[in-house]
Amino acid sequence: MNVAEFFVECLETEGVTHIFGVPGEENEALLFALDSSTIEFVPCRHEQGAAFIANVWGRLTGEPGVCLSTLGPGATNLITGVADANLDKAPLVAITAQGGLDRLHNESHQMVDVVNMFRPITKWNGNIPSPRVVAEVVRKAFKIAGMEKPGATHIELSEDVAGQEISSDFLPIKPGAFRRPGSDYKAIRNTLNLLQDARKPLVLAGNGAIRKRASNHLTEFVTRHNIPVVSTFMGKGAVSDRLSQSLFSIGLGFKDYVLKAVEEADLVLAIGYDIAEYPPQEWNPGGDKPIVHIDFDPAEVYTHYNPKVEVTGDISAALWELNEQLNDSDLAFTNWYAPIRKRIREDIQSYRLQEDEPFTVPGVLLELRDTLDDGALLISDVGTHKMWVARNYPTYCPNGCIISNGLASMGIALPGGIAAGLLNKGRQIVSVMGDGGFMMNSQELETAKRLGVGYINIVFNDNDYGLISWKQFQHRQQSVSTGIQNPDFRKYAKSFGIQGYKPENLSELRSTLKQAVEHKELCLIEVPISTHVNNELTEKLKNWWNSH
Repeated sequence: MNVAEFFVECLETEGVTHIFGVPGEENEALLFALDSSTIEFVPCRHEQGAAFIANVWGRLTGEPGVCLSTLGPGATNLITGVADANLDKAPLVAITAQGGLDRLHNESHQMVDVVNMFRPITKWNGNIPSPRVVAEVVRKAFKIAGMEKPGATHIELSEDVAGQEISSDFLPIKPGAFRRPGSDYKAIRNTLNLLQDARKPLVLAGNGAIRKRASNHLTEFVTRHNIPVVSTFMGKGAVSDRLSQSLFSIGLGFKDYVLKAVEEADLVLAIGYDIAEYPPQEWNPGGDKPIVHIDFDPAEVYTHYNPKVEVTGDISAALWELNEQLNDSDLAFTNWYAPIRKRIREDIQSYRLQEDEPFTVPGVLLELRDTLDDGALLISDVGTHKMWVARNYPTYCPNGCIISNGLASMGIALPGGIAAGLLNKGRQIVSVMGDGGFMMNSQELETAKRLGVGYINIVFNDNDYGLISWKQFQHRQQSVSTGIQNPDFRKYAKSFGIQGYKPENLSELRSTLKQAVEHKELCLIEVPISTHVNNELTEKLKNWWNSH
């Protein structure tokens, strides 16, 4: 048995079933070892696409997704997807090949210092200098990637080490069960005291709150005591938007209606909140809002985020403890937030399309939400539509809406749908993206077709990098350098052997969505959109805040 074969045996022990990547010369031994294993290697069309598939795999399962590349340009192509996983707190293990150890001290073909290059974008990374450390390196990479807060790790395997023979005495290290530490009882008691003194508490639910157990305990907590919840973009679904306590999402670059609730709140319980998503100065500009920090890690030191209490440890355990210590009669808050929820819901519905109107992103999202069931999954790319998805797309379950908002990288939605399709064959899955983000990884349509996954790709087409145009217009009342041209998307889809649609009116849109959702077919739906609603929204909100 050689090192590559033992390495793969270690991956099998970790429970790896799929690896996504691009083959290369220097990972030849590893590829042949995978071919003889229980693990399916999925050739992708670009390493970035492979990393995004692994990224979303990790977010959906809670277990590290795995991606693979060769050295040099293969490794550099992985970087965006790996960095995205790290900032989005998605467990991921990246594996890269390297040239022989005997040439790493010189300048040589395709050789770059991958380990140092990956250091700032991973929780941990390293190479395998000897067969003796294979089992430890693999176990460490998977353990650290999956530990809260999850993130990316990286292993480099040189081609000469991969081919070395290894003793049969070496065995993989089996993953062990471990429990995350519970919260300090004094922190729980101090939190209860602050809650009992509060009149208008509010929960800010972040990425850490969408874990299934945390979501269940959070839902029990807020419904029992009538506490409103706002979620970050990546916290959508931590509490169902059907609940009267939900105030939907927060995170736009300008003041929305939901910030009124945050302003009125006299206590904010930040649960699983991630500063990388939405900086605290946006919702706590004075820095004087009383905050309880409930998270796996201590709070970041930040002028505008200085908690009175830090409840550090397992989030679900902390919420369970609060639920255990509070009787229903201990806290009985009023519906002080109800007018704000009513205003938000009415505004979402105000974008309902009429038959003779041009398509808009919020209007199409309403039609899509009507078509999908409560357990459906929507994966959003990055662009103008992401803002509308976060603001206007109600989400009813944890991981019912996936948005990249740490690194916030374009190009994630289409490959992300591949991961979702492989993991949830019976689930309704839709990836939505702009024309800019779609073209960044559109080549992975071939990967999706080859794998036989069924999910819907919706491309909002405005022939523009629309989010940049929107922001430029806010700053300068005009936009520059954002216009682009696109191919015929229906013909483009057909060239991959999949169905392409381009509805021309509301009736066609509804029938197209209904058919695609019912059949769970791999398809592409191009929706030409009018962007007038973007600037209208900012003006509407500006006028509303000026009058309030």
